[in-house]
Amino acid sequence: MADYEPIGDRFMDLTVPEYAYMFGFLQADGHLHQDTRQRGRLSVEINARDVELLREFQKLTPYYSSIVERTRATNFAKSAHSAVWNLWALEARTKINELGLPYGRKSKSIAPPTGEFSKRDYLRGVIDADGSLGYTSQGLPFFSLTTASTAIGAGLCSYAQQITGSERTLKRNTRDAVYNILYTKENAQALAAQLYYPGCLALERKRDAAQLLSSWIRPVGMERRPPRIQWTREMDRILLSAPTIAAAAAELGYSQSPCQTRRWKLLHGLVPLPA
Repeated sequence: MADYEPIGDRFMDLTVPEYAYMFGFLQADGHLHQDTRQRGRLSVEINARDVELLREFQKLTPYYSSIVERTRATNFAKSAHSAVWNLWALEARTKINELGLPYGRKSKSIAPPTGEFSKRDYLRGVIDADGSLGYTSQGLPFFSLTTASTAIGAGLCSYAQQITGSERTLKRNTRDAVYNILYTKENAQALAAQLYYPGCLALERKRDAAQLLSSWIRPVGMERRPPRIQWTREMDRILLSAPTIAAAAAELGYSQSPCQTRRWKLLHGLVPLPA
């Protein structure tokens, strides 16, 4: 990876791709600890195989920080080898806290930055920390994010819709009340190509996985799901005023099934009636 020469007054300038990525990763996988008399630290613990990313964070940070490796028992393994990056400087912690990384528990409260920032680099940082990409057991490309934050989930869905045209409705799962956002096939390929561009700062194994997704080709005979209909008030008026579903479908240019479903929702109050 590249060598960086961060300038103190530009530290965590989120218009800089590397800092936008770093902040996204810190929001998802970093922790701000607070102690008395303004003492505290920022820490990130990841698998030791990814320690190179923490070294990149050190290069980007114009304050003293350290990286230590340790082996300990966890809920997932009897012997887990991890690397921990620690940053103590109050000035650095204050800047990161003001940008939107709170002290203490944060999983539901974090949100994308409010000012100007490099969106795709920020989202790549979030995905590297809390997302996955690769191939399913059926050999299909996938791109996913698991998050407890409504704002983070909505931010990814909005960005993905711009890139792929695919719309998602956020819904927490019943088991642990988090969002599981999934894209597959061409949508997964498009997102991976957009976020993991050549030369970007990223976890090496996920950048490699993103490159592998580009090799997938839709098998002959595999049907494509038609794009979701974007219903407008005028379309709803046609549905309600047409003498039959067949007549409405013919005028709108869609099949009868989605027209019938939409009309049922309108008549039963599941979606608002057009003015």
